[in-house]
Amino acid sequence: MRGAGPTAILKLLERQEMYGYELVEAIDKRTDGILAMGQSTLYPLLYNLEGKGLVASRWDETGARPRKYYRLTAAGHKRLASDTQQWKSVAQAMETLGIVSAIA
Repeated sequence: MRGAGPTAILKLLERQEMYGYELVEAIDKRTDGILAMGQSTLYPLLYNLEGKGLVASRWDETGARPRKYYRLTAAGHKRLASDTQQWKSVAQAMETLGIVSAIA
């Protein structure tokens, strides 16, 4: 479903900053593989979100290997709130049609 990937990334970054592979693993695990994406899909999404000012990044070179961490910006928080409301509306419409049985 179009828009699910970016919204999922923003939601994961809402709580804490994460690096790319960590995001790939979290999306796969938390969605039971339904929204699973590879790094070749994730990084263009991250670059796009960063270009729109919804996420910001920083390099951390203190570990065994350098990692680029991403975090939600104020604009990202605002966008996530809007996207969340839209997804709730879609879920409610689907429930009304009998496609889903409950809204979380």
